[in-house]
Parts: sequence; structure tokens; C-alpha cells
Amino acid sequence: MKPVPRALLLLALVLAAINLRPGITSLAPLIERIAEELSLSRGLISLTTALPVLCMGLLAPLAPRLAVRFGLERTVAACLGLITLALLLRLGGHFSPLLIGSAVLLGAGIAVAGPLLSGFIKRHFRDHVGQVVGWYSFSMAIGGAAGAVLTVPMTQGLGDDWSLGLAAWFVPALLAGLLWLRLPNRAEEALAGDAQGLPWREPRAWLVTGFFAIQAGFFYTMATWLVARYHEAGLSLLHANGLFSLLMLVGLPSAWLLPWLAQRFDIRQPLLVGCGVILTLCMSMITFQPTLWPEVWAVLMGFVLSGSFALSLVLPLYEVHTPLAVSRWTAMMLCAGYGMACLAPILAGLGRDLAGNYQVPFMVLIGLAVLMTLIAWALRTPQRSA
Repeated sequence: MKPVPRALLLLALVLAAINLRPGITSLAPLIERIAEELSLSRGLISLTTALPVLCMGLLAPLAPRLAVRFGLERTVAACLGLITLALLLRLGGHFSPLLIGSAVLLGAGIAVAGPLLSGFIKRHFRDHVGQVVGWYSFSMAIGGAAGAVLTVPMTQGLGDDWSLGLAAWFVPALLAGLLWLRLPNRAEEALAGDAQGLPWREPRAWLVTGFFAIQAGFFYTMATWLVARYHEAGLSLLHANGLFSLLMLVGLPSAWLLPWLAQRFDIRQPLLVGCGVILTLCMSMITFQPTLWPEVWAVLMGFVLSGSFALSLVLPLYEVHTPLAVSRWTAMMLCAGYGMACLAPILAGLGRDLAGNYQVPFMVLIGLAVLMTLIAWALRTPQRSA
């Protein structure tokens, strides 16, 4: 088999990663408008964010098996095709069951692609894990920021039809899928050193999963309700959308910087703790003083949310040796982590419906930020296992 240039492999990784978030973050600037036009409650409209996250958890364990059966590259290409289809279905988003159904397909594509991309990094970039994971998470941050920042202008340019603005994100997903179809396919082999199934009995796997679950819950809750929280607090809708866009944009450098710092100076655990402490402070201010220096807290939160996500992706790569083992640890992290994280935006929406404001559910999030800090503190120097 002719060797594939590393530059092309990195490009394929970057393009795949860019498409893992726009389908979710593109909804945030429009979610209140969509809820009003479709006459949906906050709890119900939150399913457009929560269902992809739930699917990302439930289906992640399938990733290693599909890689063994069909090959990693073809499986990732199929996932990108599923994401493309899900986004195209949003052309009919004014029919609410179709909008919510597209969220399920979107989550299925992301669910399987995520663990396999981590294994892809372990296979092709074993000696540059920190740097390449930085590019991977940086690319995801680009996609997430683009979805948050560009969806409203695209919607306005497409006749102010939000279904067209949401569906337009099928284009980069289609391009990425075509590139992955050109990569040589290689099936993974289950080596003797790889534990069979997911590492449910590994205590460290649960620590990694717990940290991932909380930071993911925070991200998707902010992606769903932060604009609404700021608007409720008295900021204009334009200002609130600007703060969310700022949060997403600030995540771009931290998605690359924090994994690099973690590898360069071997300070993964202190960085994780720092992210938890800063997130606790930011949530406290957004909950109790949302109009006091809101740009400061948006910048800090964007930095630590994107950075903590990138760091959590690195953790399985340092715990185990082989690509398939990495995929299994990552699959467990995503399975249980997203399974728990999907509840956060739903419960926040239901809390808003019951309490009549966003302050009450955001107070609960402060407690989760403290718990995230404690879990980070418990993540000492990793023990190497197969």
C-alpha cells in the first residue's frame, strides 16, 4: 500500500473535526426564535442539543467494532455522510419532528467518528500526540465557533429562513466525507494486549469519564442557553449573541495551546484543576452578576471550556498503548460522558420552565463546576495500562 503523506492525513483529520460541532452550535443563536415559531417549550426545544449528545454517548461503543469490521477510514467517511444527511434534513426543519429527528442522525455520525479519530491520531501521529490533538481540538473549536458566529448572517442572506441557515452546514461535511473516501482503508485488529470491551472496571477510566461528562455538559448547556440567560438578564439579543460568539472564538487558541502546554511541560493535571477553578468563578458571575463585566467572563469561560475539552481528549492517549485500546477508552469516555452530559441542557431548560428564570438552573451548574475541580484534583500522574 502506497504511504499517504502526513500532510494529507492531518488535513483529513482537521476537516473531519471541523464538522463535529456546527450542527449543534448553529442552533444556539436561533433557539429562542425556533421555539417561538414552532410553539415548543424550552424543555422540548433543548432536545435539538440533548439528543445528539445522548446519541454520542449511546453509540460511541460501536466505534471500535465498526473499525474492526469495515475499516477506520471507511467508517469515518460513512459518519461524515450521516452528518451531511442530518444537516440536509433541516431543510424541512419547520416540521418539528423532522428537526428533532435530524438531531438523532447528527449525534449518530458524531458518536462513531469521535473515538475513531482518536485512534487515527494514535496510529499515524504516535510521536506527536499532544501537537496533533491540539490541531484536532482546535479544528473542532473552529467548527463550533463558525456554527455560532456565521449561522445568523447565513440565515439573513438566505431570505431570513432559519432552516436554510441550519442546513447550509452540509457543504463542509460533504467535502470532508469525499476526502476520507480517498484515503486507503485499513481495518483495525484486536491485539492480545487490548482489553476486550470497554474498560468499565478501571477506576481511572471513570475519573477521565467524569471529568469529560461535566465539561461536556457545561459546553452544551452554554451552547443552548447562554444567549437566553444573558438576554433574560437585560442585555440586548445582539449583545447576548455577541458574547456567545466571543466565547466560541476565544476557544480557538486554547484548544491548541492547552494540549501543547500539557505535553511540553507535563502539567496536564494542574491545567485540569485550573480549568475547574476558573469555570466555577465564571459560572458564579454569570449566575449572580451577569451584567458585570460580561465580556471578561465570556472570554475566560470560552478559554477553559475549549481547553478542558482538548485536555480530556488527550487523557486516553496517555493511558493506553494501542490505537484500538485508545478507541475503547475514548468510546467509554464518550459513551458514559455524553450519556450524562445530555441531561444538562434538558434539565436547565426544564428548570427554566419550572422556576421562571435561568438563575436557578445556573446555580446548580456552579456545584457541578466545583465537582469538576475535585475530579481534576484526583487525576494524578496516569498509570500506564494496555
